[in-house]
Amino acid sequence: MSHGKQFTLYTHVGGPNGWKVVFVLEELGLTYESKYLDFDKNEQKSPEHVALNPNGRIPTLIDHANNDFVVWESNAILLYLVDKYDTTHKLSVEKLEDKITQLQWLFFQASGQGPYFGQATWFMRYHPEKIPSAIERYQKETLRVLGVLDSVLSKQEWLVGGKCTIADLSFVTWNTYAITFFGREGSEVNIEEDFPALLKWNNALTSRESVRKALAERAALLAAQGH
Repeated sequence: MSHGKQFTLYTHVGGPNGWKVVFVLEELGLTYESKYLDFDKNEQKSPEHVALNPNGRIPTLIDHANNDFVVWESNAILLYLVDKYDTTHKLSVEKLEDKITQLQWLFFQASGQGPYFGQATWFMRYHPEKIPSAIERYQKETLRVLGVLDSVLSKQEWLVGGKCTIADLSFVTWNTYAITFFGREGSEVNIEEDFPALLKWNNALTSRESVRKALAERAALLAAQGH
């Protein structure tokens, strides 16, 4: 293998989805090189990247140990990594029913949490005009998703299998954003009171060495960019 690292990860410093891939790579002790695409220069839409990922978004993972196999869509990447490399099931489950439950949560993250939280962020921060109805809708959906998670986690410690899996890790980055946003001074939402189980779960996840390391790296990169 000519590459120094087993994987190349095309990602973005600020974007949440690439970092959850880093969590799993770190958890499994896999070697990787991150290439941070500059969205201001539209590098994610470059012909070179679109040849790998026709959706022109991040993350994109290349496994040099498997004939340069390319995977895109973050939760598909997580499933690939555990199916191929998590031989001791550190972050994954074995029973069919548990696998379906794990898949259920990954779908919920990809179809519910990610889009709603992302749209809330877009309309609050980046949309050229303020549209109060859109902001209200997506903030309410964000709180609804947090409530779904809190209701389940008030009865169990982890989402599936009685342990931390890729299902749990897939939620970390967007949840951390939401907790920070609603935890700001003047917020009408009290995360500690309204979503205690969710907060406990997220704190358990962010205290894991892999997550701490990745989030610290992200913070340092953002600081270097002046954010």
